[in-house]
Amino acid sequence: MRIITLNANGIRSAELKGFYDWLRGTGADVVCMQETKCQEHQRSGELLQPAGYYACYHDAEKKGYSGVGIYSRIEPTRVIAGMGFEDVDREGRYLRADFGALSVISLYVPSGSSGEERQEVKYSFLDRLASLLAELRADGRDYILCGDWNIAHTKLDIKNWRGNQKNSGFLPQEREWMDRLFGELGFVDAFRVVNEEADQYTWWSNRGQAWAKNIGWRIDYQVITPGLRARVQTASIYKDQRFSDHAPLIIDYDGELMP
Repeated sequence: MRIITLNANGIRSAELKGFYDWLRGTGADVVCMQETKCQEHQRSGELLQPAGYYACYHDAEKKGYSGVGIYSRIEPTRVIAGMGFEDVDREGRYLRADFGALSVISLYVPSGSSGEERQEVKYSFLDRLASLLAELRADGRDYILCGDWNIAHTKLDIKNWRGNQKNSGFLPQEREWMDRLFGELGFVDAFRVVNEEADQYTWWSNRGQAWAKNIGWRIDYQVITPGLRARVQTASIYKDQRFSDHAPLIIDYDGELMP
């Protein structure tokens, strides 16, 4: 079972850069997209439904902003759009698709980099997400939460950790929240199950030569319930082509996607 997650920074832009051509050859069973920046009336062709996939979306009310989507080889048995909080759901940040006993979620955590007000929005989002995750852990299902979490967890996950300790995405309070996610809440960072190497990044600033010099951040994750840990087989970050300022994170799991 191959699952891919990508913050597309606009699926219309990613399409022009060849993303959907590349996707056809990946063999992905589920693809989680974030920052689709596209509303229903703007989607047609592969932007509406890539060849061979079912597609569902949760769009932001604001045009050209946020939005998440899920493409899947088989039709989900249930789709849940939104976390149940009006302010969050207006921004289109959470989409869940159920396949048998497995749920796959496309998640886009707010960025706090534009200022203190948005950082407070981010903290509020994380508080409510933690409560929701505790509920998910208690229901006995398997979960894979794919997406842009907008936090680099450890020094291993960011190139210039010393210079970013006061910047959103690597603040102590954010990193403590990730400690809680992988500690008290009991979730697992699927990538680190099979890859503990340094210099493994999924996002690069457009400033300077961050991409060329691999001065990046690992802020895109597949976060799984512990019952899936033993099923993680391989994990890779695709960098041969650039579809976005993020790179696709590809993880293969033992087993098949079941209806």
